[in-house]
Amino acid sequence: MMIKRLIMLLITILFTASAAIAAVPEEEAAKLGKSLTPLGAETAGNAAGTIPAWTGGITKSVPGYKEGGHYPDPFSDDKPLFTIDAGNMETYKEHLAPGQMGLMKKYPAFKMKVYPTRRSSAFPQKHYDETMANAVKVKLTAGGNGFVGSTGGIPFPIPKSGLEAIWNHLARYRGNTYSVQWSQAAVLRDGAYTPVRFEYEYDMHYGSSTKAEQDKEENKLFNFLQIVTAPARLAGQILLVHEFADQVKQPRQAWTYNPGQRRVRLAPQVAYDSPGTASDGLRTNDDFLMFNGATDRYEWKLVGKKEMYIPYNSYKLSGNTLKYADILKPGHINTDHARYELHRVWVVDATVKAGTSHIYKRRTFYIDEDSWAVVLVDKYDARGELWRVGEMHSINFYNLPMYYGTLEVHYDLQSGRYLAMGLRNAEPRVYTPIQRNPSHFTPAGLRGLGTR
Repeated sequence: MMIKRLIMLLITILFTASAAIAAVPEEEAAKLGKSLTPLGAETAGNAAGTIPAWTGGITKSVPGYKEGGHYPDPFSDDKPLFTIDAGNMETYKEHLAPGQMGLMKKYPAFKMKVYPTRRSSAFPQKHYDETMANAVKVKLTAGGNGFVGSTGGIPFPIPKSGLEAIWNHLARYRGNTYSVQWSQAAVLRDGAYTPVRFEYEYDMHYGSSTKAEQDKEENKLFNFLQIVTAPARLAGQILLVHEFADQVKQPRQAWTYNPGQRRVRLAPQVAYDSPGTASDGLRTNDDFLMFNGATDRYEWKLVGKKEMYIPYNSYKLSGNTLKYADILKPGHINTDHARYELHRVWVVDATVKAGTSHIYKRRTFYIDEDSWAVVLVDKYDARGELWRVGEMHSINFYNLPMYYGTLEVHYDLQSGRYLAMGLRNAEPRVYTPIQRNPSHFTPAGLRGLGTR
């Protein structure tokens, strides 16, 4: 009798575990590229006609674009349909996040200019092909802190859990091997700030369309270099990160170079809720790009999908017609230059697991259905009070093509300060493809960069 019970218990455990990580059936996956886009969004528009059908997005450069430079706005003739502010936000609250309403309550000048919805998101055909193949084969690892079964594409285009949805964000298409330069500003309550300039290099392994298969490291998502170039007191600091798909098998690896000590050190603290580089404590390391890194400190719930006003097609805010001083104002960015549109988003709620810790007791993520990028985050403190709000303003890098973030803003409602990242307006180049030897993204390579 005891043996029989143990066998039945084992069968139940195995069935439950299998169900938790199983891919979708063939008949459901067959919707991709038809009623669902290749990435799993709803192809059709909404019943009200306020969200149009997806017809492929922007797949070629618009007139005036010069390789590597800023991206001319393909929708520059659009006019706002209406504006949402503290005075009328209750009328639109069905399509607003608590964080957006919190910003309007705290700052009467914070407003959202809503424009016609343009489903401009587009990606390379290889990314679509890999995604559609993933639907029936990719699975979460035990515990969900990684996935297996793919070398590219959105891993779970038809997600069944919050973990699958957040892994879609973590594994979304981000180009190949390239460099970008931008500044960030930790803005004081009175609007004062000192820009910190960075050079970044990304070396994508997962989903790269240019890297030969033999050059892709097994299980690796990407390599990442962050170099501080200004101001002088911070210049020369370098961070190297190796990020993996199956983080049970290989947790994140990180190293830093300190120019004062002229030494490369392991940096296990570059994770979770430790403060981000030069952020004045206004963001955590896993706040970068709205969320990154390991998922193991949270319980993830897939709330569902809803229509929301989100930052979208933010070409003006990212363009070279504005100066940083035009954007950075006391309390919040100058929202006269921001663009919001009505889009469908996946809502994922994350709460801290028992036995773990994080300064954010709860986070609610809003993920754009067309790109799988987190575009809004509401972040709550240990008391359960709304604390911080994240916004990602994005554009289509249409020469690639790739829908990706530009200006990333983290608002602290309690301190009245905010951190603006990805300021590119003063930069001559926005996106530069590069070629690097694999040794460049190693601790030895980091040491060489630091001693030049």
